[in-house]
Amino acid sequence: MPQKAPGFEPGRLRLARELRGLNQAELADKTGITSAAISQFESGATSPSQKTLDRLSDTLEVPAAFFNLALLETHEGFFRSLRRTSIRQRRQARALAHIAHDSAVARFAAPGRSDLTVPLIQIESLDADRKTVERIAGFVRKEWRMAQGPIANVVETLEAHGVVVIRMPFSTTDVDAFSLPFPDWPVVVLAADKNDRARSRFDAAHELGHLVMHAEQVWGVKEVERQAHDFAAAFLMPEEDIADELPTRADWPVLFGLKREWQVSLAALLMRARKIGKMSEASYLAAIKETSARGWRRTEPIPLGDCEQPASSWPNAGPTLRKTLPVDILDALG
Repeated sequence: MPQKAPGFEPGRLRLARELRGLNQAELADKTGITSAAISQFESGATSPSQKTLDRLSDTLEVPAAFFNLALLETHEGFFRSLRRTSIRQRRQARALAHIAHDSAVARFAAPGRSDLTVPLIQIESLDADRKTVERIAGFVRKEWRMAQGPIANVVETLEAHGVVVIRMPFSTTDVDAFSLPFPDWPVVVLAADKNDRARSRFDAAHELGHLVMHAEQVWGVKEVERQAHDFAAAFLMPEEDIADELPTRADWPVLFGLKREWQVSLAALLMRARKIGKMSEASYLAAIKETSARGWRRTEPIPLGDCEQPASSWPNAGPTLRKTLPVDILDALG
């Protein structure tokens, strides 16, 4: 009888398969192992022999020791466009985020150590009003002892409080960012192929909102996304700091200056002015109509430069999905 592989973690096979963008039938075709067998391996009903595991390792381009690592599970992730994003796309992206989490654990975790200082203030109701969400954003800024006014670097701020941030390209325009709420090292993934600094900063703050307010409870519904949007706006532009600076109409020179100062988009500034009551609904709609006529809904004037980059200590997905695991994971595995 073939010798079974010791310490096999079923979820690791699924993770490695999804990292390559394969379903069970496709993996079966590539390895000559039946789909039924692969399904049983992934469910934990049976374990592969060492010979079979070596074949899976070669095909999936991961070291055999990868299948023995413990796996910390979380939900499918906070994706904003579930209906327009294929399950395969989400799972492949989610698998890479798992690898980023592995990397953080391998390189930085130590017994009794926790760098995570993201408050968990769960919202119990999908109907929570904007003021409630904004109070939570303000609490996070206070807990983190952040100065008043604009945030110099959102990505650095998240990393300083134990959030793993990586960039990767998305094969769809419907995804700008997503997050996985691991309890030790949560992961935020930002688009590497959309070079809009203001939008990327807002995306990072939006995902922080999910980690703070939603964690493992709810995801994938419009009310949750609205709450995360309100959180991001308040986190980046606290009402008490920006209210006096916002115009009551589309004063473009003023708005251009605010865009540079606060490092946010014109669209975000206009929406913020409307939400806090500084700009009337009619003035807001007139401003939006003008931005559309000028083509600014597609490309805004006053570019802010390159997107904020994660620290070099975190793995970066590079221009394409990695064909091998990050070097630090390989080193950790020996």
